Amino acid sequence: MAVCPSPSRRGRPAAGLRITAVRPIVTAPEGLPLVVVKVETSEPGLYGLGCATFTQRYAAVAAAVAEHVGPLAVGRHPADIEDITRTVHYSSYWRNGPVLNNALSGLDQALWDIAGKRAGLPVHELLGGRVRGGVEVYTHASGAGTAEVLDEAERLIALGYRCIRLQRAEPGLGSYGAPGTGGHYPDSPNPDGWDPERYLRGTPSLFAAARERLGTGVNLMYDVHSRLTPKQAVVLARALEPFGLSFLEDPIPSELYDRLPEIRAAAPVPLAVGEQVGSVAEAARLIRDGGVDLIRLHTSAVGGLTPTRKLAALAELCGVRTAFHSPADVSPVGVAANLAVDISSHAFGYQESHEYNEATYDVFPGCPDVVKGYMYPSERPGWGVDVDEVEAAKYPPTKFLFDRWAAVVRRPDGALEAP
Repeated sequence: MAVCPSPSRRGRPAAGLRITAVRPIVTAPEGLPLVVVKVETSEPGLYGLGCATFTQRYAAVAAAVAEHVGPLAVGRHPADIEDITRTVHYSSYWRNGPVLNNALSGLDQALWDIAGKRAGLPVHELLGGRVRGGVEVYTHASGAGTAEVLDEAERLIALGYRCIRLQRAEPGLGSYGAPGTGGHYPDSPNPDGWDPERYLRGTPSLFAAARERLGTGVNLMYDVHSRLTPKQAVVLARALEPFGLSFLEDPIPSELYDRLPEIRAAAPVPLAVGEQVGSVAEAARLIRDGGVDLIRLHTSAVGGLTPTRKLAALAELCGVRTAFHSPADVSPVGVAANLAVDISSHAFGYQESHEYNEATYDVFPGCPDVVKGYMYPSERPGWGVDVDEVEAAKYPPTKFLFDRWAAVVRRPDGALEAP
């Protein structure tokens, strides 16, 4: 009986281009651990980079890449992206989740980088090319009080931004992205802890002041950061209706996502949800079942470019737009992957952005930048982003710095709240 050749050999000569090494690079030029996967090949100088950043569990991702994902890819032809990534996905039997999918994403994005370099084309041209001239981004204006938030918003508007997410400090670290008073542990209640009823009463005043001061020519967004019940989410959405928000982000915890369709049906502002989604199937359900107006994928958390471009196509068919997650805990390589989909997809809605520090630009030559409120993908082959490993080594990560902050988001009685 003839033996069917393996996918790595079917139709390919025994000798030729092969993956020779897959390894993680961990660096923290802004303090947040970033994980990048480097895939090396048998062709001298030909390698690819992918983002595998799960900041709060970066060591687990790096170990998964080194011990499990990499060995499955070594020896394969780097062009077989679909088969390689599917093999890795199924290989653990228990699959999905942010650790495994970030490890897979690093490999997947690196293979697309290699594909672009081999073709001599930027990755977005491999996806069908541009459907827009540039990618308009939104950024964050935060502060301790309303005046400070709006001062920052005016500074950003002067730089060319038309889309701004406002975040005002609340007691108990209740407004993510802005300073807060912090909370205490259960044995020490804090009257200034996170109080959702106080939050619901006070938040609309920020947007009333914003519209009065900034006018209607700027698009405003707001992030709840998953701290409300379904009913409270509807109350907040209705209270914010007069101020014309472009979207309300993550109003409820991910454990309650099955309630999103009813919230969306009752909410008069668009809902943007999905940065905590850890699988393609879960993201597809959000799009398909009417739970979101904008899907806020963390590209690395669902497995990379390969599944993200498919989810963008599904979003287009379902009338859902994209608003990809991209703060400081997405590496510049991950930003480049976001841009490739943004620039080539009709489902595009908004793109989050982040102003990196100078050290990040040193570590990642070719780091995408914002120009008058827009970002543009590189025209160089692949992602157009590289990593300087000597510079990267200057910024080692610090364990537990960005996962233990969740312990201080507590209610006045000391009970732990979702971060």
